[in-house]
Amino acid sequence: MSHPILNIADVELYPRPDSFAATGAARDRFDARMGFIASRVGAKQLGYNLTAVPPGKRAFPFHSHRANEEMFYVIEGEGEVRIGNAVYPIHPGDIIACPAGGKETAHQIINTGTAELKYLAVSTQLSPDITEYPDSGKFGVLADFYVDANGEPQGFHFMGREDLGLDYWEGE
Repeated sequence: MSHPILNIADVELYPRPDSFAATGAARDRFDARMGFIASRVGAKQLGYNLTAVPPGKRAFPFHSHRANEEMFYVIEGEGEVRIGNAVYPIHPGDIIACPAGGKETAHQIINTGTAELKYLAVSTQLSPDITEYPDSGKFGVLADFYVDANGEPQGFHFMGREDLGLDYWEGE
């Protein structure tokens, strides 16, 4: 087993991989550096990461999870969190609960301050999960299955829009 203790000061933050970096106009609103913790401490059913968001940016689009619950603990900086139709200011020491659900639990953390906003993100790791994006009308189906013999994760990831769906019997 991994060492079960890691000091937050020892978590290195890295830019997102190119395959997950914001593109086009989204680059103006989204950016984050992340440090992954869960695998380093031997976590099995929860995911943990340290996220750092530059001023004026967001790490992720406004979204909800149908299966997974998330919790955020603000370490430094200031901002706001959108949850459903509400907006709340956030500061160091704040704990934010984001249970699974629909549009009413959709959430997004925004750095409205002048310094970097850092928070610890903790989530369940249930698979599959459906993620909905109310601002853009998208959804994602994400399923992680296993790691193959080469150490590559295997799964199914699909992004779509409900209005572009197919009839159940199409092509049968």
